[in-house]
Amino acid sequence: MTPGLNRGGAIGLSALLLAGGCGDDGPAAPGPWPPLVTDAIPAGFPARTAAARAPADNALTEARAQLGKRLFFDKRLSRTGEIACASCHRQEHAFADPVPVSQGVDGRLGERNAPALVNLAWGESFFWDGRAATLEEQAGKPIENPDEMDLPLAEAVARVAGDDVYVKAFKDAYGGPPGEESLRKAIASFLRSIVSADSPYDRHRRGDDTRFGDAERRGEELFLTERGGCFHCHPTGMLTNEGFFNNGTYLDGGDAGRQRITGRTGDLGKFKVPGLRNIAASAPYMHDGSLATLEEVVDQYDRGGLGHFSTDPQIDELGLSPDEKADLVAFLRSLTDPAFLDDPRYRP
Repeated sequence: MTPGLNRGGAIGLSALLLAGGCGDDGPAAPGPWPPLVTDAIPAGFPARTAAARAPADNALTEARAQLGKRLFFDKRLSRTGEIACASCHRQEHAFADPVPVSQGVDGRLGERNAPALVNLAWGESFFWDGRAATLEEQAGKPIENPDEMDLPLAEAVARVAGDDVYVKAFKDAYGGPPGEESLRKAIASFLRSIVSADSPYDRHRRGDDTRFGDAERRGEELFLTERGGCFHCHPTGMLTNEGFFNNGTYLDGGDAGRQRITGRTGDLGKFKVPGLRNIAASAPYMHDGSLATLEEVVDQYDRGGLGHFSTDPQIDELGLSPDEKADLVAFLRSLTDPAFLDDPRYRP
């Protein structure tokens, strides 16, 4: 728990908020609810907690995270009242969606695979193309996107402002009535509080190999040496360098990715390097959801991608044996944190 946080007050507030919640499974049961804000840091990440990394104008408090959680599960934030943020970001799938492209209001389909929402407090940009520099900027965009929730932020604010529980929660968290800025900040606070830090890989990094066996160690060696070369984009620890690369998935006429934002020719087909915690739970893979399994991902990298000339030169044929591929997959599965995927703190 963050130093100085009043635990009793935090639990009382979360019970008030969530007893009237609007999650995918209906109203939540009454609290008390365990706190969302903790000091957990995944192994190998910078030694600053999620709260320490929050911006000065949106300090991470329990009241703000719990308010953001209720908003995250509230379908009233979509035009039709049928889609919540949580509809496309499901906890059991590492807050990703188990379909290639998510379905928004009126059955509309988006353009890209819904990314996992894990350990975002340590992120440097957001969305596959990095168009949002902060979680606060990111938080409002799916609500207004016509293919997702299709609701102007002003209307979202008006809807929550008609709920007395929300009005009190916004006053407690931000000192005033609901507003577009405070709504975005609250959702960002919840996203910042989602931390996964207890996978077998995390424990291995801390010296506990109870659940990290021979196959996982061989896979880690492949991953972190030139034989596999994965570490160039997924360095040890965070397993993302927060950069943008064309990893060989792009083909002519496909999604231009980062180039849409920068306009630079060299950014064609580049997408943000995702973190890999809980990757086994967040299928399908790539920005377009085109690969259904980790085995398919390893096979595509082994082939050096799909062959387009714009592919990053670091993506090259590997010639891995079947056993080496299996070891890589075993390592990737060791990044799964089962307690996180079933943590009651993140339920509606």
